Amino acid sequence: MTTTTPTGSNATGDSPDAPAPPGLPDAATLARWANEFFASPLAPVRAAEPTAAPVVPARLLESVPPPTFAPLAVAADALARLSAADLSHPAVPAVPATPGVGVPGAFSPAALPGHPAPSYYFLESSPAVASAPPSATATAGHRPFEVNAIRRDFPILQEKVHGRPLIWFDNAATTQKPAAVIERLDYFYRHENSNIHRAAHELAARATDAYESARREVQRFLGASSPDEIVFVRGATEAINLVAQSWGRQNVHEGDEVLISHLEHHANIVPWQQLVKERGATLKVVPVDSTGQLDLTDLRRLLTDRTKLVSITHVSNALGTVTPVEEIVALGHRVGARVLIDGAQSVSHIPVDVQALDADFYVFSGHKVFGPTGAGVLYGKADVLEDMPPWQGGGNMIEDVTFERTLYQPPPARFEAGTGNIADAVGLGAALQYLQTIGMPNIERYETELLAYATPRLKAVPGLTVVGTAAHKASVLSFVIEGIDPVAIGSALNQEGIAVRAGHHCAQPILRRFGYEATVRASLAFYNTCQEVDALVRSLHRLVGAAGTRAR
Repeated sequence: MTTTTPTGSNATGDSPDAPAPPGLPDAATLARWANEFFASPLAPVRAAEPTAAPVVPARLLESVPPPTFAPLAVAADALARLSAADLSHPAVPAVPATPGVGVPGAFSPAALPGHPAPSYYFLESSPAVASAPPSATATAGHRPFEVNAIRRDFPILQEKVHGRPLIWFDNAATTQKPAAVIERLDYFYRHENSNIHRAAHELAARATDAYESARREVQRFLGASSPDEIVFVRGATEAINLVAQSWGRQNVHEGDEVLISHLEHHANIVPWQQLVKERGATLKVVPVDSTGQLDLTDLRRLLTDRTKLVSITHVSNALGTVTPVEEIVALGHRVGARVLIDGAQSVSHIPVDVQALDADFYVFSGHKVFGPTGAGVLYGKADVLEDMPPWQGGGNMIEDVTFERTLYQPPPARFEAGTGNIADAVGLGAALQYLQTIGMPNIERYETELLAYATPRLKAVPGLTVVGTAAHKASVLSFVIEGIDPVAIGSALNQEGIAVRAGHHCAQPILRRFGYEATVRASLAFYNTCQEVDALVRSLHRLVGAAGTRAR
């Protein structure tokens, strides 16, 4: 069998950080930053390249603050200060325009990733915005996939742990954040921070547009039919609990059934246990075969006309198994059940189209898809969400309140009580746009090759057993080594700068199905390399050798 090495993984990929420019940038530097911004994959759309570096008016340079984080954000802020007159100045050649750039003296959300044209919810469009020329020859091409260039987008990968370069193989627990996300959060707090929807002032408009722009970014990423199908929550766990407490209490009754699988994370077990206990219903569990894949024959057998909900993971966080969700959704619908797919471990590895999938609910956590912690998503079909009652009460979700009755907003606002995690939702939008510049099919292809490279090398370590060998897997390698405690393996690897997870991974039932209380889990992402896999394998060989020496 031939093993393919992922493209670009043999280069060193290390480059020194570019020094921050001192003081105010000169005109040439600012023009170069502007050109780089519009040519970069971080731009909202890639427009026609300018034929010459623009000459920036001197008064513009006087208005630009000293750069404090990245040239990209400074250039964006500077461009936002250009008036319509500046854009038509004979000394300034045409710059590829994003609708909304050119509001005099104001930051335009369109100048940063994750922000299409503003649609301020209480302000009329200014003449500058209304007259801004449309973007020319915009394309949606992906940046070339070159792993070492991608690694430079993630500042923390330059970190050292115990004097060794960090190797981050704990991506199933949380992913690292690209500079685009870090800078977007920084910009939000510097220029947009406000509560949303409820104030007639400029910062509220900026924050509201940033938040709702992020919702539209999630819609595009998942292929949903409307942004109103996207509910912001804290993570996949909260999303599942929302469905259980709102849809579940309304639709699951005594004698009904909820169907889950042996692969589930505790977050897709416990809420359903609580619900069926409260409602007098039954929880059924679909078993897995010896490889860790679901048995669809058993699924068909367990489905009945009493099945109200099927709630299944898309990718197992403990084994990496990719489940046949298309067939599961179709089988669930055949008996009249609603279907929820837990996508916490899939959206960072696999392209997802919720309309093609036809799931009624799809959930994921932002921090597992290169976004901030504390932000997540519940996708629900519009008609399903419309029929669901709110599960929390408070601001934002209210249309009108008297002491006698309350009228609720339509979805998604109905499910977003109180002040949401505004900045981190905006950061999540930036993360998803970053992924789309690379292309999820490109990411899936690279990670499949990397997993194919890593699997036989791990299996060659004496005494090592891979737990979960399904034919279709995402980038998770869960393993045990005979005679060595998983926690001891994790601690030893940490001393060499290699971060893995050791424990039950909040998925105790599936590990116990294979006879284990804990495993070591190395989970890969598209910024990992073959060299890092080799470093892991070398460390495990040394660990096994040292253990054998001690045993003798």
